[in-house]
Amino acid sequence: MTIRVLLADDQALLRGTFRMLFDATDDMETVAEASNGREAVELAGSQRPDVVLMDIRMPEMDGLEATRLITESEDLVGVKVLILTTFEDDEHVADALRAGASGFLGKGARPEELLDAVRTVADGEALLSPSATRALITRFLAQPDPCPAAVHERLESLTPRERDVTSLAALGLSNDEIAERLFVSPLTAKTHINRAMTKLAARDRAQLVVIAYQCGLVSPATEPDQSQQPA
Repeated sequence: MTIRVLLADDQALLRGTFRMLFDATDDMETVAEASNGREAVELAGSQRPDVVLMDIRMPEMDGLEATRLITESEDLVGVKVLILTTFEDDEHVADALRAGASGFLGKGARPEELLDAVRTVADGEALLSPSATRALITRFLAQPDPCPAAVHERLESLTPRERDVTSLAALGLSNDEIAERLFVSPLTAKTHINRAMTKLAARDRAQLVVIAYQCGLVSPATEPDQSQQPA
C-alpha cells in the first residue's frame, strides 16, 4: 500500500526536500503541498491523504487550528496528522495532541526517522516513544482539561487489564515494553490497547494518552508498577 502524504509548511524549500524524500520512497507519495493551515485543511478535504505532515507556525491559520479542523471533521476520518516542530519541547505540541494529532517529530530528525514516523502514524499508531515526547506529555498534559462526562462513563467500561495498558501507554511505554511489564505477548498488549481505544472512542493511541491524562487515569507522578503479576 502506498502512503499518501500531504505536506503543510510555509517554507517552500523544506516542502521540496520532503517531497523528493517521499517520492523517492517505494511505499510513499506526496499528493499535495500547503503553505499555510487553511490550505492544509482544504487540501486534506480534496486529496484525502493518509498522513498530513503539519508544521505548527504558519501564516493565515497555524498548524494547531488546522489539525483540530482536520481531526474533528467527520469527512476526514482516517486522515492522520503528524506534527513537525523546530523545538521538541514546544508547549504547542501538547495542544496539537489535544487537537487530535497522532504525534510529533523534531525537524532535526534524520530522513529514515521521518519515514518511519510517517509509517507509524499511517498504521494507526502514535509517535509517543521518544524521551522528548514523554517529557512533553508529563509537563503539559499534567494540567488536564475537565474530563467529559461521556468519556468518564466509558472509562468505567474498561477492564482492569485495559486500564493497566492504557496507563502504561500514557507513560510512554511501547507495546513491547507493556508486554514485558505485564508478562503478556506484544500482540496481547496491542489487542488490549485497541479494545480500550474502541471503548473510549479514541481515534488513535495519541488520543488514548490524552484521555488518560485528561480524566486522571494517570498523572505526572505516576510510575509504572514494577510489581505486576502475570495475567
